[in-house]
Amino acid sequence: MGNLVDNALKFGGAAEIRITAVHDGQTTISVLDSGPGIPAESLEAVFEPFYRVETSRNRHTGGTGLGLAIARQLALAMDATLSLHNRLSGGLEARLTLRNLT
Repeated sequence: MGNLVDNALKFGGAAEIRITAVHDGQTTISVLDSGPGIPAESLEAVFEPFYRVETSRNRHTGGTGLGLAIARQLALAMDATLSLHNRLSGGLEARLTLRNLT
């Protein structure tokens, strides 16, 4: 969650967090921003280690390209899913879906 919020602040200027409990045994935590989003063809690629949309290689503007790869691996280890979606109103939604432990 820290990486998702940090990314929203860094690339979108602000972060909004929404938590939705669904009756099918899942809870979704969404981190939303109103930044530029990610090109559709890169929405899955950004989960690969060292892949960066921002290609300047400047660590201060684009990071190392490991944060989302680590976040997805942690989600998978918790039997959860992590996905990214461009918002129709602009910006990005990082969606973490957790199975409820019952």
